[in-house]
Amino acid sequence: MLLKSISRHKQTILYGLSMAALLVLLRWLQLRLIILEHAFELYAAAIAIIFTALGIWLALRLTKPKVRTVIVEKPVYLEKEIPATPPFQLNEKALNQSGISKRELEVLQLIAEGCSNQEIADRLFVSLNTVKTHSSNLFVKLDVKRRIQAIEKAKQLNIIQ
Repeated sequence: MLLKSISRHKQTILYGLSMAALLVLLRWLQLRLIILEHAFELYAAAIAIIFTALGIWLALRLTKPKVRTVIVEKPVYLEKEIPATPPFQLNEKALNQSGISKRELEVLQLIAEGCSNQEIADRLFVSLNTVKTHSSNLFVKLDVKRRIQAIEKAKQLNIIQ
């Protein structure tokens, strides 16, 4: 019972013991007559240093987050089978209506994969300016302003997977 109480209030007990030790240290300094000539300055400096160090130590102890990560592994049982998705079929009609060229379609597919303009240029062996031109042409043809919008619209039209 006593051990549980001590472990529960460990920080409070340590703080109290450190304060008592500081008081004993200050009394010892006063009794040894070390601070007779420059009493106020040394006494104030000692108190400032001790309490600054104690404040830093206490702040570090109290502000440290106590995060505990628990990993729970459980088996997952599927009650019914997930139906297979039908294979992707390119919508040729929407592709022809939008006027997207084969090279622009390749750029669009690489954009959908999350490639940057430089990565697309490297994969297709073209310059960065060519990729930017194809991208801006895609935006105009799909009537969008951003890459994400172009991907969403192309998926809706079944132009890309």
